[in-house]
Amino acid sequence: MFEPGKYLDFNQTDHASLFIEGQPVWLAIGGIARYLDRLIDSVEGGLVQGSIHERALIGDRVYIAQGATVEANAVINGPAWIGSGSTVRSGAYIRANVIAGNDCILGNSCEFKNCLLFNNCEVPHFNYVGDSILGFKSHLGAGVICSNVRLDRANVKVRDGEGSTIDTDLRKFGAVVGNYTEVGCNTVLSPGSVLGNNCVLYPSTSWQGVLPANSIVKTRQAHQIVERRSPD
Repeated sequence: MFEPGKYLDFNQTDHASLFIEGQPVWLAIGGIARYLDRLIDSVEGGLVQGSIHERALIGDRVYIAQGATVEANAVINGPAWIGSGSTVRSGAYIRANVIAGNDCILGNSCEFKNCLLFNNCEVPHFNYVGDSILGFKSHLGAGVICSNVRLDRANVKVRDGEGSTIDTDLRKFGAVVGNYTEVGCNTVLSPGSVLGNNCVLYPSTSWQGVLPANSIVKTRQAHQIVERRSPD
């Protein structure tokens, strides 16, 4: 039910070996750190091949591909991998074990930790992406949060939409966002959210569980308009 190929286009990543077909897509999250260490060790030549602003802070085990750009005041602690054509904008904070594919946007005031972004993924403004996988051409609107830890700190469970839950054996698991899926501004994806391909979530949605492909989540607020009293 949760095979990686249902959510992700493996022609749009150089890191398909993280995934095991037939196994739940979220298992890759637990393997990012080990995979990234091996990948960085295999690089021949310098790790920094792209354009780095002099006011950016870059850790020791950070690969910046040719054609990538890191703007002023960005912080990349590493280990991290920034693909060709990707832009790390001013004020971005990239913690440990982050893999960004080609032509991605890692935006201003965004925080990333233990996650994988497929090619052409856009995370442009005020986002948190922790312990998550974002598919090809997925897009997070401003303020979207991929919440990755339950309040009780127990293992994250995935609700399968049929009344059952699956223990992921992961204490930290944010979201899997399928290819082409658009998540509206200020939406919160609760731990264990799995979103299918080509979905749309309206702004200010609080989402938990599994969303089938080609779905729209409509969120509307009830407004009450009253007359404003004149000040005394």
